Amino acid sequence: MKKALICGILGQDGSYLAGLLLNKGYQVWGTSRDAQMANTHNLKLLGITDKVNVLSMAQTDFRSVLSCLSKSEPDEVYFLSGQSSVGLSFEQPAETIESITIGTLNLLEAVRFIEKEIKIYHASSSECFGDVGTERANEDTPFRPRSPYGVAKASAHMLVTNYRDAYGIFACNGILFNHESPLRPARFVTRKIISTANAIANGSNEKLVLGRLDIIRDWGWAPEYVDAMWRMLQVDSPNDTLIATGISHSLEYFVATAFEAVGLSWKDHVVVDEKLFRPSEISSSYANPEKAKILLDWEAKTSLEQTITQMISSEREQNEP
Repeated sequence: MKKALICGILGQDGSYLAGLLLNKGYQVWGTSRDAQMANTHNLKLLGITDKVNVLSMAQTDFRSVLSCLSKSEPDEVYFLSGQSSVGLSFEQPAETIESITIGTLNLLEAVRFIEKEIKIYHASSSECFGDVGTERANEDTPFRPRSPYGVAKASAHMLVTNYRDAYGIFACNGILFNHESPLRPARFVTRKIISTANAIANGSNEKLVLGRLDIIRDWGWAPEYVDAMWRMLQVDSPNDTLIATGISHSLEYFVATAFEAVGLSWKDHVVVDEKLFRPSEISSSYANPEKAKILLDWEAKTSLEQTITQMISSEREQNEP
């Protein structure tokens, strides 16, 4: 039986990944900042709370990271933890950079220290690319991050590459573009849109207040993306691979589709507030996921419209009395 350690198991990706690995026969361990007080809501929704072992880990503390590796003895480690909000990173840049970059460094050092053959998946990000205009980014596109979050992810990405080259560690960067699901936290704009559209459709008089609507992103379905993570650790040699749908849409399109799905016109319920504009914003994000198709035999199958519909349905089910 293979063992996997998912750092950040309680988040959207960590929870879906745990379910995937359990179905594949893995023994699954996970980490949270405080395992005793952790919010296991996502694991409960997936019905797997009692099937995983959750450890407390402070990723900025090398000894804590080493201790978790020693207890779980994993064959594979998926490093998904750290501050995950681009918007919040402008308010908490130091915590963002420390949790992501130092956390990644501690994991790499701990694996090197143990001297056991452990495969590492590191959650890189499309935010590393910055604004590429209409260019479809691929694995060779230069990094020009435009947020503290992007800077942190780019630094961590390069650390993974360096340790792979310098020490022969099997370590992969998954450069994931935006991916959504019903498990997306409420602070993310996509979940905010879905929740508010549902509330208004149910009689609420509130307005949906957003920042820029002209930004363009490649949005996918999170459960498919965690399958790509797993596939990256099953190949013979470690690679950095971009994961995306290859199709981009504006945030305005996302909003319009969500409101249309609940029988409303978005223009009657949405307010743009310049206070929500970020200091520096990525205007457009396009991706070329061809390598994933060739190397991993992976490609996105769920459209943005299907993703939005599934999120709305789930939101309605959770809010039913």
